Amino acid sequence: MFDSPSPDALARCHTVAFEGLDARRVEVQCAVTAGLPGFAIVGLPDKAVSEARERVRTALQAMAIALPSKRITVNLAPADLPKEGSHFDLPIALALLAALGILPHERVEEAMALGELSLDGRLVPVIGALPTALAAGEDDRVMLCPAGCGPEAAWVGATPVFAARTLADLIAHLTDRTPIDPSRPGEIRADTPAGCLSEVRGQERAKRALEIAAAGRHHLLMIGAPGSGKSMLAARLPGILPPLSAGEALETSMIHSLAGILDEGGISRTRPYRAPHHTASMAAVVGGGRGAKPGEISLAHNGVLFLDELPEYARTVLETLRQPIETGEVVVARANAHVTYPCRFLLIAAANPCRCGHLFDADQACGRAPQCGADYMGKISGPLMDRFDLRLEVPPVSYADLDLPPTGETSAEIAQRVARARDIQTSRFAQIGATARVNADAEGALLDRIATPDAAGKALLLRAAEKFRLTARGYHRVLRLARTIADLDGIDAVGQDHIAEAVGYRLIGAPGL
Repeated sequence: MFDSPSPDALARCHTVAFEGLDARRVEVQCAVTAGLPGFAIVGLPDKAVSEARERVRTALQAMAIALPSKRITVNLAPADLPKEGSHFDLPIALALLAALGILPHERVEEAMALGELSLDGRLVPVIGALPTALAAGEDDRVMLCPAGCGPEAAWVGATPVFAARTLADLIAHLTDRTPIDPSRPGEIRADTPAGCLSEVRGQERAKRALEIAAAGRHHLLMIGAPGSGKSMLAARLPGILPPLSAGEALETSMIHSLAGILDEGGISRTRPYRAPHHTASMAAVVGGGRGAKPGEISLAHNGVLFLDELPEYARTVLETLRQPIETGEVVVARANAHVTYPCRFLLIAAANPCRCGHLFDADQACGRAPQCGADYMGKISGPLMDRFDLRLEVPPVSYADLDLPPTGETSAEIAQRVARARDIQTSRFAQIGATARVNADAEGALLDRIATPDAAGKALLLRAAEKFRLTARGYHRVLRLARTIADLDGIDAVGQDHIAEAVGYRLIGAPGL
């Protein structure tokens, strides 16, 4: 006769395994059967999941719960899906407690759980609470998690979230001895922008370029001598961008949740600003590494990615950016899976014109000018350079300008114009049933419909395309840029003036370009 588990000795709990932003459902099955005593976890667990048996065993002993002298088998189904991370501790412990008759089977089976166990029974916060809560809501399950994950998971609102500090508290809740109140969403963080554009002396053309870039999410490259204010301008860009919509905030927060940088469940409506160092690896910028984590380009989703000293980045890193810039998503390929992350960001790049940085100053330039500039900027390939809608020179600021008090428009005033331009775009795309969010997303027939210039504008664009040998991509980027300039002016039709300004931002004929 074969020994088989009785119905009371087999229990199930539910959790997830992460593949990018996708939360793949995992059923944690626990059977307690007769046989040689042992505790086995099967179903392609990684090292962290395999070590869960020791954490669970010791945590239960700390609570005076002794495991029986029987065979304990935990299966993580589907068995061919790799399982990674310590968040499997809690569902394994709950399924085991239900199999031992300590917890009611139905309460455990209707839950989706995640959390790490410490050896004394405390529940340790883990990454991924937000996408797990979305999965629990879709499956109509309650969510059980550590107290530190509760405010984050509660943002979903589609399912009750019960967060506990210890496993004992969770047992008391599931046995109705001491019910836990559902968690409430964390606070919306009020991130303060870094400075105001009125503090930037001079650089009016660069400020105008920032405004256009923010209004239509157009990529911008600034080239100028050291100390001309490129980094200062880029750092103030988030202050003129509109706040994240509710949907965008949720998208961005899910990525930050998987990266473990969502502080105490607080969700920010300020657009993210990421500025990786030029020595960052490809995995850090694009994504990958252990667990195929999101990279900087995904952490900047719906926000700003600032690449300072652009030519100093590894060439492989720069070339890998070409496809994500066009498609708005990046695919991290692994032997057993392809993980996709969204990465629709506004790229701001800064560079010196040459290695010494004084190419445009005849008194300080080296003896190799202008060849030194061509060699230095030549590190940036033509196809990548073509993806910048705006390219301009940022000249040095005179000493006289530095002594002047703050002048010009404030970030708040510019932000109002940017918001109006964004509203115009949103309304236009909604009226024609397009899925695009901003002008930079428009392409093909949609671009022709919204950005076809008048006769004078078209004639100017054709002359510019022929004279400056614009690529097809460059031609369309000029059209998108002109559409945004017209939106900032509150004009429906794209005219000759808008085309002229857009062509002027292509930085045609600059050294090395």
